[in-house]
Amino acid sequence: MEASLEAHLDQLIRRHAELRDALAGTGLAGADFAKLSKEYSDLTPIVDGIEKLRRARDELSSLADIAGSSEDRDLQQLAEDELHVLRERLPGLEQQVKLALLPKDVDDQRNAILEVRAGTGGDEAALFAAELFRMYQRYAALRGWRFEILDLSETGLGGFKEASALISGRNVFARLKFESGVHRVQRVPETEAGGRTHTSAATVAVLPEAEDVDIRIDERDLRIDVFRASGPGGQSVNTTDSAVRITHIPTGLVVIQQDEKSQHKNKAKALKVLRSRLYDMERQARDDARAAERKSQVGSGDRSERIRTYNFPQGRVTDHRINLTLYKVDKVMSGEALDEIIDAILAEDQAARFAAVEPG
Repeated sequence: MEASLEAHLDQLIRRHAELRDALAGTGLAGADFAKLSKEYSDLTPIVDGIEKLRRARDELSSLADIAGSSEDRDLQQLAEDELHVLRERLPGLEQQVKLALLPKDVDDQRNAILEVRAGTGGDEAALFAAELFRMYQRYAALRGWRFEILDLSETGLGGFKEASALISGRNVFARLKFESGVHRVQRVPETEAGGRTHTSAATVAVLPEAEDVDIRIDERDLRIDVFRASGPGGQSVNTTDSAVRITHIPTGLVVIQQDEKSQHKNKAKALKVLRSRLYDMERQARDDARAAERKSQVGSGDRSERIRTYNFPQGRVTDHRINLTLYKVDKVMSGEALDEIIDAILAEDQAARFAAVEPG
């Protein structure tokens, strides 16, 4: 490792020791104790990794001395065998330390709000949007996440004009955040008599779920309208004005919620979605301010960016950001093979961030 990086590791070890001593003493107020405890807790696995790496290096040096100077052939052979094993293990330990030093995305541990909207392509786009929504629903089930449908706007043919869900569980946003963008489908629609392949699209947005403390919404900035919920073709869902439309006047954001029969529940869900959209706008603004770092990342977060194509006649799925093609479109759509794409994207993002923090 470079001298500048080694100096940084020394600094982290000293800071960890300072925190340990401070926490062992007395006189820390509750807020200060909590703050230092969190810093100590965050640093502990990093320092453990550094110490494990440095112990391995010391052991490597000792084994090299034995292998080079011992007159005992058996001992020399044993040292050489252990040297071989340790040399293979060392790059992995260095990689773990570098990985631990990468800046964390503060939103990775959050739940996520998934929004899928039909794009160009009429009824076929709406059918594809519904299939994408169900793909994420099945994927969530495979990972043991909770998938709570917030809103569905259906077409008469079984498609979705738009749909949203709250996905709860471990590392939900971390794994789904690069799914945002335009997803394109190429296939022969069932309604196509001539057997021609059509191209349609749907837009996916994955937002980190925001809590009340993250975004304060002033009631005076909201216009709230209530109306009677309706289903496909104007069919009445219920006979009360339970549907809610909330307009955030400063930004012009509009959220409609009509999935629940209770106006109160629809309003609560709409506010949850609005809060997450406002939080996401702030997040995007922060990303824009870090333009140089942004270029090194896999996804720009731009909702209009075409990220993936699902070609059914050829049975393939291509992610255009990392030039990955899988010939298993059915398994991707069932959620089974989606991890193969997500893992590859996360690995590419990690490599790009490694390159950004490595001393030049």
